[in-house]
Amino acid sequence: MDRNSMDWSGPMPAVTTPFDAQGRIDASSFRANVARLLDAGATGIVACGCTGEFWSLSLDERKSLYAEAVAGAAGRGTVIVGTGCVGAADTILLAHAAKAAGADGVLVLPPYFVKLTDDEIFAHFEAVSAASPLPIVAYNIPGNAVNAISPALASRLAELDKVVAIKESSGDWNNFYATLLAVKDRIRVFCGPSSVFGVPAIHAGADGTVDCFPNVWHGTLDLWYAARDPARLAEAEKLQATSRRLTDLFVTGGRTLYPATKAAMDMLGFPGGGVPRPPLQPLRGEPLAGLRDGLAQLGIG
Repeated sequence: MDRNSMDWSGPMPAVTTPFDAQGRIDASSFRANVARLLDAGATGIVACGCTGEFWSLSLDERKSLYAEAVAGAAGRGTVIVGTGCVGAADTILLAHAAKAAGADGVLVLPPYFVKLTDDEIFAHFEAVSAASPLPIVAYNIPGNAVNAISPALASRLAELDKVVAIKESSGDWNNFYATLLAVKDRIRVFCGPSSVFGVPAIHAGADGTVDCFPNVWHGTLDLWYAARDPARLAEAEKLQATSRRLTDLFVTGGRTLYPATKAAMDMLGFPGGGVPRPPLQPLRGEPLAGLRDGLAQLGIG
């Protein structure tokens, strides 16, 4: 397999996992959010990733969400689901569950918490690639996983049979661009922080975007289409500027990204929000009020 084995491209939002007041997955709200995003122009979705609070889910809950993601998409877009675990055995087990549920591909990050060498990270992906029944999107998010996929390591991973894409979410333009140059002829490259530098990433040749902000604002979906249309470049730059301000709003003033995303969805009346799971906490007090004011200042809502 390689980049030509798949037709994955365009904006594919990282979807939230909604929980009710008792901490249970709200499957109907999850499916409604998936359908809403596809209606708004998403070409697919990524479920059970960092935005989906995968670390808080049991293996059985993750398996159930794979089926819900496929049901919500209803054949209208690509469905990629997160199967990343510390060990290869659980990662492979979830990959088979994803296949059984009807997903199109799996998102796999390096083993997390314990610091690893490049060779150790490669060995993990090598084992998963050998046993996965689905194509793999490698996931570089060192801010969460501790272990990074450098451009050099990405080039090695691109040679594995099942690795067909990478979601580059380092947040570092130089790392993103170097990765793009190293692997774009062999695997597809998706820009994670498209809210920060999506327009230049698209102009440089990114195959698509995977971002949490479409859950809140359709402008981060529109950004993909505007950036690819020479007649809409001024609009694309405006969308990028608003996206950057939105990013800043969600991670300042006592706010962190995932609780802020869910709180904003609730404020705007969108399905898929609800409370985050501990150790994350719902926004309250001034952080919540500041989020509301900030959204109003951006003209969102």
